[in-house]
Amino acid sequence: MTATFTQSVRPAGRRPGAVAALGAAVRDTVTLALLPLPLLVAAVPAAFAGGGTRRWGRGGRGEGQRADAQAAKDAAAAAFYELDTAQRDLRISIETITAVDPSPAARKAAADFEAFGRRVDEVSHTYISAVDAHDLDRDDLDAGTAARARADLAKAKDELVRVKADLERFGQSLGPLLETAETQLARVAPAVERARQGLLAASDALDAVRASGLKADDLAARLAALAPELTKLNQGAGQHGVQETIQRAERVLREAGAIGGEAAALPQKAADIDKRLVSLRTRAQAITTRAAGVEPVLSELRRRYSAACWQDLQQVPDEATRAVAQAEQKLREARQARDEQRWPDALAGLTTVRALLNSTDEAVSAAGERLRRLDEVSFDHAKEVERTRFAIRDAQRLAMAGRSTPDPRHARPLDDAVARLDRAVANLEGRHPDWWHFLTETEAVRRTAADVVQKIRGELGAGQ
Repeated sequence: MTATFTQSVRPAGRRPGAVAALGAAVRDTVTLALLPLPLLVAAVPAAFAGGGTRRWGRGGRGEGQRADAQAAKDAAAAAFYELDTAQRDLRISIETITAVDPSPAARKAAADFEAFGRRVDEVSHTYISAVDAHDLDRDDLDAGTAARARADLAKAKDELVRVKADLERFGQSLGPLLETAETQLARVAPAVERARQGLLAASDALDAVRASGLKADDLAARLAALAPELTKLNQGAGQHGVQETIQRAERVLREAGAIGGEAAALPQKAADIDKRLVSLRTRAQAITTRAAGVEPVLSELRRRYSAACWQDLQQVPDEATRAVAQAEQKLREARQARDEQRWPDALAGLTTVRALLNSTDEAVSAAGERLRRLDEVSFDHAKEVERTRFAIRDAQRLAMAGRSTPDPRHARPLDDAVARLDRAVANLEGRHPDWWHFLTETEAVRRTAADVVQKIRGELGAGQ
């Protein structure tokens, strides 16, 4: 359209015939000027009379028709230029929308714009044809031809104006889509810049860690893996799309932030591992010392209580020795992993050591706790019985609250608990009562009572 427009508004050059006519007119004028005054007066009417030797097209009504046609041509050219500009501007808006928005509404807008493009081509063709069909610079342009040219050019101009108005209304309807697209586009540059800054910060954090003597090879590998993503960010949204570019920038920023955070925390992590290594080694030594005291406790249990009260503790000293030895081996492995800066392996080893020492500590403590509890209950078992009966009565009161008879679901386990407690007390009769069995039975009865209480409260809370 631009090339045709340029041709349509080019200055009209004079033809050779027009130059010759102009020269003749000049010569006539000079000849008249040289005549004596009486002859000049006589010659003037003859020179300007319409004797058929001069065309009317250079003056009078014909010249006015030519001017009107030229004005129509200029107006059409201006309308053509304005339509071309409006189409170009709207194409930018459509490309902005389709680059960002894959929705059906955006696809429809693009299709509608293509339809407008076909209308623009049609009216542009009409305009160009009208321009090419009429040469307004002809010497022999008659009034009828000029009038037809003016009419054709005016009609072409009106069509151009009408299509431009429709195109502008269509552009106005794209306001919400364009605003959303521009908002998304405005996010691209800041998002990419944040990603770059995040990568730079992660790189600086790694440099600082390495300066402190830590390798952080795994973090460096993760940072290097982001290089292809940075390349795509630098290539821009034009190649990879707005949404994909923004999402890539956000992913890079998150990963870079994680790398930087882990790098910054690495010195403290190393210090914590060193501290835990020392602490767990000290604890292993303490458990070893305590495990040596289990055997005298077992001897006391054997001397004063029946086999059922201590038989399950027989293997505690040997098991403690093996567990501590295993913990010490894991500690050495964890120390080596820390020295090689294999942080996950070091942490996993410390977790294993802690679990081993916890179970061993419980087993070693169990022997002394067993002796203490057996001594206490054998001296006065009434306290244990009263404590257990109180738990049962408390559950029974709750089961009867607001009822004349308890719910069988609550009464049955409580009745069984009472019977179980009575049997446990009865089994104490004899020369060598099983005090440990008595304690385990009373604990079981109290758990039953607590379960009933919890069930009743849950039903009350649920409104049953």
